[in-house]
Amino acid sequence: MTLAEYVEKRNGVPIGHSKSLRNNLQRSLGAKNFVAFWNFWNPIFGYYLGRKIFKPIKKVLPIWTAVILTFIFCGLIHDLVTTLFRGRISLFFTIWFLFMGCFVALSKKVGYDLAHKSWIQRAGVNLTIIAVCFLMTVVLNIALNFY
Repeated sequence: MTLAEYVEKRNGVPIGHSKSLRNNLQRSLGAKNFVAFWNFWNPIFGYYLGRKIFKPIKKVLPIWTAVILTFIFCGLIHDLVTTLFRGRISLFFTIWFLFMGCFVALSKKVGYDLAHKSWIQRAGVNLTIIAVCFLMTVVLNIALNFY
């Protein structure tokens, strides 16, 4: 599948379409679970993470490990950018994405499905998970004196 096909599959519209961002936010935030949230979130980045990181890892390790390692890699990329801008090393995103990767793996194992709930309830759950992971990261950074 090409990048253009992947983005259209995830957003329902081609790359660059005027409704692309709206569809992305609506589909990801209102996803039936946290696994589905990440299937819709940032399809361009997700396409390359899936092809270049996740698929090769899952050939040699269990899927849950591949998921977590892919999230760690994604966090490292985000931290590389912030490190370049800040001028000092930061692993904030790596830790945050580690927590979110663990939640994705756990969500997949538990297999919860909120499809029967309203969009606002699904969005609330997905945003709450992101916020909890963020707060856990902040607490860990403070506890380890990274600030």
